[in-house]
Amino acid sequence: MNAPLDSSGATSTAVAQLTVRTSEDMRELGRRLAGLLRAGDLVLLSGELGAGKTTLTRGLGEGLGVRGAVTSPTFVIARVHPSLTGGPALVHVDAYRLSGGLDEMEDLDLDVSLPESVTVVEWGDGKVEDLSEDRLRVVIERAVGTEAPTPDGDGTEADDVRTVTVSGVGERWAGADLSPLALL
Repeated sequence: MNAPLDSSGATSTAVAQLTVRTSEDMRELGRRLAGLLRAGDLVLLSGELGAGKTTLTRGLGEGLGVRGAVTSPTFVIARVHPSLTGGPALVHVDAYRLSGGLDEMEDLDLDVSLPESVTVVEWGDGKVEDLSEDRLRVVIERAVGTEAPTPDGDGTEADDVRTVTVSGVGERWAGADLSPLALL
C-alpha cells in the first residue's frame, strides 16, 4: 500500500486516524499532540467551519504551557502565545481570509518565527506548505446534518463526532510514533 499524499503532493510518512466524540476529547487530542511537537514544527489544520480546529489548538496551547487564552485569530490573522514553561511559543494563524498563498503569508514573517515556535495554521492547505518540508497535517471531518444519537446509544449526537486524520510529512515525521494520540 502506498503512503497517502498531502495537498502539496508530498508523501505522508506517519498517519493516525482517530474518532473524537466531544469537544473535551478534541482538547485532549491537542494536549497529546503537544507532547509530540517541538520548536520548528509546522502544523496545518483543515476542516470545515465549526469542525474543531480552534478547540484542538486550545488543547495544544494547554499542552505546550503557553500564556493567554487560545481563541480563533480570524480577524487578527495571527496570535503569538509565549511559553510559560521555557518551551516553544505557539504561533496560531488563521489563513481563512487570505487568498494569496505564501506571498500574502510572508507579511506575517512566519518563516522568521518558525524555527523557535510551534506554528499552527488553520486553513493553511495550499498556502503555507513551502514554509517547511516537514509538517504535520491534521484533517478534521464531521458528520453534517444528522441529529440522531450514535448507535451505541451514549447520547452523543452524530454531529459531535469527528474523524481526525493526522499525517506527518517529511524527514521529521518519518517513522514517527503517533500512537500517543490515541484517545481512551
